[in-house]
Amino acid sequence: MTWSERTPTSQRGTGWALATTRLKDPRLTGGGRARIDVDVYTPAEATSYLTARLTHDHKAHLADHRTPALAEALGYLPLALGHAAAYMLRENASCSTYLERFTNRATHLDELLPHWADTERYGRQITTTLLLALDATDQDPHGPLARTTLRISTYLDPAGQPAALWNTTAFLTYLTQQHPAAVMGDEAGAALRLLDRYGLITYDSADSLRTVRIHALTARAVRQTIPQEQQPATAVTAADALVEIWPDTDHTQRELAATLRTNTDSLTTHAGESLWTPDAHPVLYSAGASLLNTHLHNAASTYWEHMVAECELLLGNEHSHTSRSNLANFYWQAGHTNDAIKIKEHYSPTANGSSATNTPTPSPPAPTSPPAIGRWGVW
Repeated sequence: MTWSERTPTSQRGTGWALATTRLKDPRLTGGGRARIDVDVYTPAEATSYLTARLTHDHKAHLADHRTPALAEALGYLPLALGHAAAYMLRENASCSTYLERFTNRATHLDELLPHWADTERYGRQITTTLLLALDATDQDPHGPLARTTLRISTYLDPAGQPAALWNTTAFLTYLTQQHPAAVMGDEAGAALRLLDRYGLITYDSADSLRTVRIHALTARAVRQTIPQEQQPATAVTAADALVEIWPDTDHTQRELAATLRTNTDSLTTHAGESLWTPDAHPVLYSAGASLLNTHLHNAASTYWEHMVAECELLLGNEHSHTSRSNLANFYWQAGHTNDAIKIKEHYSPTANGSSATNTPTPSPPAPTSPPAIGRWGVW
């Protein structure tokens, strides 16, 4: 049955028919029909909803200082906010407690947004609602490619992923490996448009830096459907694609560099140890180098201190030379000369107390570092 056959008619010809759908299709706006996009709550509306809902049940104390942060983590989605509020009321959990549980990657969405928490009568479990459109894409010839493409997107920044990433050799090779025939850039584009059509992503070809956006809850729901054995390859492919489009000179392409850093942040959050096997992935060095090159001193300090700790924890002390070198490099650039010298003296291969070098001097990249690291300098 077509839309026109489904549409009720008015005897006076002045009636209105309202239908809701996630589908974005030109057929919906033909015949004089109008589409009205309904967005998520604003940050203020989402925070106000949680506060009012908890207060209504005489548990206003559960709406603590982390309420705005929880609303943000839920992507301001009314469906998710309603489920979360019901969960907190039943479990007597504050917004801070719920947020801590929610940000635990090991916790499944169905545990925190269960079916019984549908107190607003949306009618479906939230993961079912979020993924319903994904099954519909399977009916399209590009459906299998769309599903694989969506998996890559879920590891990246929900707020925006650059257009160039979806035409990289790394991404297209991954698609070809997952499907029987070679995949070209135009087919990957068709897969993205299909995902946009079904509301699984937002695809904006006019914005080259943030061409693809995805709701954080949709991303999490999809990630939890990826078979465990496929997760490392998915994460590494996303990392390879980011490295492939990283500019050689971050300071001349600051907006692109910033977008790539936020995507790397999201990737490292979701990839676990996949980016540390068998060694630290080059994207981790690219992100840190970008902070150094753009003189973001506070962020660079925090980043390289974390890299040193992660290297020592996951790879052992002998693998952390490059990260320590870049931490020293940061201290030197920021004017903390004594800190830079201490790192150089403490970790220099020739350091034995009195014979350690007194000033940091440039040296070739460590053998375990990615080739590109030489462009930003290694001690």
